[in-house]
Amino acid sequence: MLRHPDGSSFRFDPGALCLELLPTGGPGPLAYFEVLRDPADLVRWAEESRLPGGLGPGGVSGPGAGDAPGPGSASGSDSGSASGSDSSSGSGGASGGGSALVVSAAEVVGARALRDALWRLVEARVAGERPAPDDLAVLNDAAAHPPLTPRLTADGTWAWGPGGTGTGLLSTVARDAADLFTGAYAHRIRVCGAHDCRLLFVDTSRPGKRRWCSMERCGNRHKVRAHRARNSAADA
Repeated sequence: MLRHPDGSSFRFDPGALCLELLPTGGPGPLAYFEVLRDPADLVRWAEESRLPGGLGPGGVSGPGAGDAPGPGSASGSDSGSASGSDSSSGSGGASGGGSALVVSAAEVVGARALRDALWRLVEARVAGERPAPDDLAVLNDAAAHPPLTPRLTADGTWAWGPGGTGTGLLSTVARDAADLFTGAYAHRIRVCGAHDCRLLFVDTSRPGKRRWCSMERCGNRHKVRAHRARNSAADA
């Protein structure tokens, strides 16, 4: 569920992990939507993303750990990175409660830098433009670090490996972006068809005809406008 700062919310699935990071804020006017302010916010985003569970809450370190999260926000899948969950604070860089993910304040800065670069890279891709070298460098530098790793437990279940960091999380996101840009659905990365919406998604549906960020929001608004226009034309 994506939550707007004005209090409204709607379902939005961008179709890829890397695209889920974008609605948490962005460069220029997109800074209005910023929610990645402290380590707890990034842990919360990871836990509520399409990544398998078990990354949080808890296990945050550095200045601001344990502070109240920022205003309502955005994510993909069916749960937003907004509000609701409590995160235990770490102390002296230590993880709390056996969490699989520890994030520092510096890694939150890195998350915002990667997200802003991703905004520009994805919008350039949609527009058919060459990516900016500086943005490619941010993406590739993030991807060069070891990603988060899974492990098989003794009882045969899946779990995150210990020692996960914000840097590992960002590597996982950056590698997902590289896979998306070079994969089978690269040509289906799109911007919402509404003139006043910048949300980006990848259409993985069989028909490949997705047009809106969400039928619940922009798709429905388009239908309402079209209906009113037809009624006005009939009355003329």
